[in-house]
Amino acid sequence: MADLFPFFGDGIAATEEKEMPLYKEVAWDFENNVPRLKNGEFYIVTGNEALKTWCYKALMTERYRYIIYSTDYGNELEEMIGQSYTPNLTKAESIRFIEECLLINPYIKVVSNLEVRFDGGRLAISGKLETVYGEMEVSF
Repeated sequence: MADLFPFFGDGIAATEEKEMPLYKEVAWDFENNVPRLKNGEFYIVTGNEALKTWCYKALMTERYRYIIYSTDYGNELEEMIGQSYTPNLTKAESIRFIEECLLINPYIKVVSNLEVRFDGGRLAISGKLETVYGEMEVSF
């Protein structure tokens, strides 16, 4: 009878957190939305700088639009266009969409202090990210 509930033993052992490889990405010029070049060549950035590039690209990509990306990648902010939400609801929903977009990346642990501003039809985002490499401020 002791085998009736075999999973009620000593408990489940905690799984060790796997070490992830160093995150790498092509350096990005955020103002002009193009890759940065050194001596006419693309170059790679790592760590938080690479994650900042990933965040920018994910926030600039509409979720589900491009079949090259997984259905987890990108954001759903475009759904807000044309809606007659109150300003507070619009900000709250925008923050939720941004958090969902960024937290899909396993290198990003926490998104905090998010602020969104609507400046003449353009969405400006700023906040703090806690990543596996430490904290960083982002502003797009």
